[in-house]
Amino acid sequence: MSIFICPVCSEKLTISGKSYVCMKNHVFDIAKSGYVNLLNAKHGKIHGDNKFMIQARHNFLEKGYYLPLCRRVCEVTKKYAQKNCVLFDAGCGEGYYTSSVKAFLEQSGIAVEMYGIDISKDAVEMASKRKSGVNFAVASVFNIPVQSESSDILLTMFAPYCRDEYLRVLKNSGYMVMVIPSENHLWELKKAVYDKPYKNSVKPYELDGFRHISTEKVHFDMKIDNSADVQSLFSMTPYYYKTGKSEQERLNALENLETQADFEILVYQKIQ
Repeated sequence: MSIFICPVCSEKLTISGKSYVCMKNHVFDIAKSGYVNLLNAKHGKIHGDNKFMIQARHNFLEKGYYLPLCRRVCEVTKKYAQKNCVLFDAGCGEGYYTSSVKAFLEQSGIAVEMYGIDISKDAVEMASKRKSGVNFAVASVFNIPVQSESSDILLTMFAPYCRDEYLRVLKNSGYMVMVIPSENHLWELKKAVYDKPYKNSVKPYELDGFRHISTEKVHFDMKIDNSADVQSLFSMTPYYYKTGKSEQERLNALENLETQADFEILVYQKIQ
């Protein structure tokens, strides 16, 4: 039973052969790797991170640099997961955290039905190739193609915050696990690249419609001993989009890097 809905008419989607079909006969083919494209046509042809950024993120994460964060996200999610739960990842990227959380919960004896969406087709395709049993779809967090009140837990890691949609898809009293970069995240990298580096601004924790339950800070140091991984780290950040020629030259000159990773794991509960 799928929680996906038709992006055209919002009717439930069911799997028929190699496609998702709604009762009004809108058909969405399942790709060979297993995902389905449910992105509304109004978003245009080019959207989300490109193949270069997705590959950089994949290369970096697979080397375990962010493993301490991944482990804590898994443990925090387990705390709020019931024996049988539906978990939805809003902005799943290339599936590193999505697949890790699912595997961790199942190893802990928790049966989980898991879904993940991202606006980048390249990211979702790579996520699907993990063959983790997660139901992946290309879609926007601002127009989520899943049933209302269908998810026990919503995971959002570094993705845009869309209050109305997140509240809609969560069950009453459902939980949202949100991961954000904290003040000093990658501070040494910024200092090495920019003339006037700035620290991250952390907004107030209160969110309308949610009760803030907890905040956990995850802080660790990273030692990167090669320029390729430094490049991959930089390419998976928002800084990639707004770096000038001189800053790029400084980045290219970095053969190694010691920098701090600084995150916050926020847990919220939907207010009935």
